[in-house]
Amino acid sequence: MFIPQAIVLGLSGNGLSKKITGTDEVCAGRTAVATGAGAALGAVVATGVVPAPIVVPLALGAAAVGFIASLFD
Repeated sequence: MFIPQAIVLGLSGNGLSKKITGTDEVCAGRTAVATGAGAALGAVVATGVVPAPIVVPLALGAAAVGFIASLFD
């Protein structure tokens, strides 16, 4: 149910990491930023939209997508 949202938020976190770091190269720093940004976006968006038990899995799913996307970008 929340998988499409996690994918969109994770990819948004990856895009945000490119803007924050100023590079689109694969590196540990950008991967860390993409993971954190994905988790933050997932938590913020989910807080008012979905029931409480879904917030943590959505944030973790978005973080995982951001992590993977930053490695293959």
